[in-house]
Amino acid sequence: MLFFRSSLLPLLAAAFFLDACAPITRRRPIDRANPVRKVSEFSPIRKKIALLKFYNESPMGGEDLAITATEEFRREMSKSRDFIVDPEGEKIFGNSKEIYAGGGVKLAQLARKAKMSGVNIVIFGRIKEARIRQKSDEIGFVRKVKSLAESYVEIKVYDVLSNKELFSDTIDGNISDDNFKFYQAETEDNMTYRQDLLRYSVKVAVRKFIPKIIKIGAKLDWMGRVAKIIGTRIYINAGRTSGINLGDILKVITEGQEIFDPESGAIIGVAEGEVKGTLEVTDYIGSDGAVCILHSGGSVTEGDFVQLY
Repeated sequence: MLFFRSSLLPLLAAAFFLDACAPITRRRPIDRANPVRKVSEFSPIRKKIALLKFYNESPMGGEDLAITATEEFRREMSKSRDFIVDPEGEKIFGNSKEIYAGGGVKLAQLARKAKMSGVNIVIFGRIKEARIRQKSDEIGFVRKVKSLAESYVEIKVYDVLSNKELFSDTIDGNISDDNFKFYQAETEDNMTYRQDLLRYSVKVAVRKFIPKIIKIGAKLDWMGRVAKIIGTRIYINAGRTSGINLGDILKVITEGQEIFDPESGAIIGVAEGEVKGTLEVTDYIGSDGAVCILHSGGSVTEGDFVQLY
């Protein structure tokens, strides 16, 4: 037993010597108050869109085609990490047909109401034309049918913050299809086929708009609102879903004043509001709200607007 212990002493001494000679790796102290987070952990700020139901002014396709265009746009925009389609948007503005009928006046009148609800962009549109043409062989029990579906969709983008229209364009979704049909094919089957082609044509047109609108939206400023103040806690109408992160600093600004042309009476734009102070995001509340504390300044009131600092 004594021999065993004495034989271990040289080995322990050698191990201690090697460990002492090894290079020292100094660890950076962890700041518990401000932990380092990867950039990928932070969500991008997401602007809220009010999507108004499109309408179909062409004699073909009916209401079904308008619903198809609206839902396709909603589905495609929902894939973007930069936007949220607000399900309450149509309750504020109505549908696209009402906006067109009012010549855009209704949209300008409701811009402030949209700001108060946290909407940044209003999107509305219409199907201006929709038609389908078919050509088939004249002879034979089985006929080759060539079909051409044409649609022209107009979409407009209205910036609530600047109170003006930013984008308007009409894009086609023209497609063609070749298929074989029996001479005695049911008329009802052909009607269903034609409607399906029109639906697909409208979807093609809508999808062409998405990159354009994403590019435009990326240049716009996000804006939220102070919804409620209870004691030292300040609640805003944007949170985790909108991409607000804990620790974000927000500047509190007053509502900008509308500037009109004295000659024509037309609105030129909206002047920037005054900065009243800053808030720090400390917690989340509800599905898309956040709790803040005053970071600097003062006189923050309910209804004030907030932007990322």
